[in-house]
Formats: sequence, C-alpha cells, structure tokens
Amino acid sequence: MKRYQLIEHTADTGLVAYGQTLAEAFANAAYGLFSIIAELKTVKETESRRLEISEDDPEALLFEWLNRLIYLFDVDMILLKRFEITDFNGHRLKATCYGEKYDPSRHRLKTGVKAATYHLLKADQEKNQVRVIFDI
Repeated sequence: MKRYQLIEHTADTGLVAYGQTLAEAFANAAYGLFSIIAELKTVKETESRRLEISEDDPEALLFEWLNRLIYLFDVDMILLKRFEITDFNGHRLKATCYGEKYDPSRHRLKTGVKAATYHLLKADQEKNQVRVIFDI
C-alpha cells in the first residue's frame, strides 16, 4: 500500500494519505507533508519531538496536527520523517516525531508550505484515509 499521493490544486498542493488505520493515515500525511518540504532520503533520526493534540473532530485534529508540524519546521528548522502515533481516537492524538535539524550542506529543501487548510479537508474513518490541501 502506498503511503500517500500528491494532488494538484490551482496554486496550492495537497495529498491523500492512506493507512491500515486512521492513525496510520495521519502519520503518512505527516510524512507526505515533509516530503513536499524537503528530500527526506538524507534526513537522519537524531532528534525527536512529542506532540499531544485534542480537537472536536477528526478533521480539526488533522488540521491541527499538520499545522503543528509545519510550526516545528518553521521555528526549530527540524525536518521530520518518522511519526509514531501512540494514542489516537479521532479526537486526540499523542505522537513522537523523529528527524533532525535542517542542515543546508546535507538537506535539499523543495517547497515552502505555509499551512494546512480546511479547503477539501477530509478524514475518512471508514476508508482510513485523509485528504488535505496545503497553502504554499
């Protein structure tokens, strides 16, 4: 099973992410996000960040999850490539995210992502897939 598929949307970009569970689809959406931002082959897992997020519904949780990850990149310049979601119920998630600080001598940035948007946002619990459009 593929992790995600990029989708084109006018001036923005987006993705559909898949999983055996909705939590895995959230993790794959995060991986897809960082694959839009940078080439992940050279990113090592030398640092980690823990996140705990609670929201009213799965779409709001997905929106907040991806935007917090974008915030971590913007503020800490950390490129993340592995996402272990340890607690998930559609309204709450706890995760440990692994990666390393951006190093311009080793990492190639591809596209700047400003934010995840609510436009066409979907978290499908029956199909265990999510869709998100990013403002770039």
